[in-house]
Amino acid sequence: MWLLLAFLSAALLGFYDVFKKQSLKDNAVIPVLFLNTLFSSLIFLPFIVLSVWRPGILENSIFYVPVAGWEVHRYVVLKSVIVLSSWMLGYFGMKNLPITIVGPINATRPVMVLVGALVVFGERLNFYQWIGVLMAVFSFFMLSRSGKKEGIDFKHNKWIYYVVMAAVLGAVSGLYDKYLMAPADQGGIGLDRMIVQSWYNIYQLFMMGGILILLWWPKRKSTTPFHWHWCIILISIFLSAADFVYFYALSLDGAMISIVSMVRRGSVLVSFIFGAMVFREKNLKSKVVDLVLVLIGMIFLYLGSQ
Repeated sequence: MWLLLAFLSAALLGFYDVFKKQSLKDNAVIPVLFLNTLFSSLIFLPFIVLSVWRPGILENSIFYVPVAGWEVHRYVVLKSVIVLSSWMLGYFGMKNLPITIVGPINATRPVMVLVGALVVFGERLNFYQWIGVLMAVFSFFMLSRSGKKEGIDFKHNKWIYYVVMAAVLGAVSGLYDKYLMAPADQGGIGLDRMIVQSWYNIYQLFMMGGILILLWWPKRKSTTPFHWHWCIILISIFLSAADFVYFYALSLDGAMISIVSMVRRGSVLVSFIFGAMVFREKNLKSKVVDLVLVLIGMIFLYLGSQ
């Protein structure tokens, strides 16, 4: 069951990337990101309110949000900072790079999670996992060669660094999720998944509100103008659904976060197909090779996690 949910989350994430790319086309990044946090917060706000004022309605459901104090919320605030930082970098990168470049880079996150687990949690990689890591590194090198054909120099293009840093922070967020969700006897703190997902959206909304008012609004006339696009709402809907399914999958017995994280990166298939068919991006043949290398690396990571 949890594996099927992981595949569903991957598909939803793929469409999230597509709608994000469409929303950012010739558009201001900060307002789009602010609206994403706003609509995501509005999706979960009813669950928070009902859980407080009418707890009997949701108490035994998967939508119930337990009441918690600052000793819990401080961890959620930190997650909000990590995720929002990743989003800020990722949104700017997505706006300025082809989705067929961004997708494969993001697909290397499971490798970063494994390396992070190696460093932070003292985990050891087996033979298959090392092959997966090396395949991911090699695919990144090949992707840089593909990028040069489109005038994108990985060494000197700041948007590439933005996307890479977004992926790194995304991996940090994944490791942090493991810490937040795991029970105390497994080294975690055992937070409720709905507390995390509901409230980190709320905190991000306030953070983005400050950024919007202090950084973007005073300079809005001298930067890329903002224009409304209905895909902005779809960003929030598909992201919220993908994360909800992801957290729910992790809450099921036997769920393995390493496998769930790897399967979720399969979202690159959806974004890559749309990049080819809808956005008409270039140099697809060499990028397909890069994508295949990433997917083969993910297969080896999966085999190594068995």
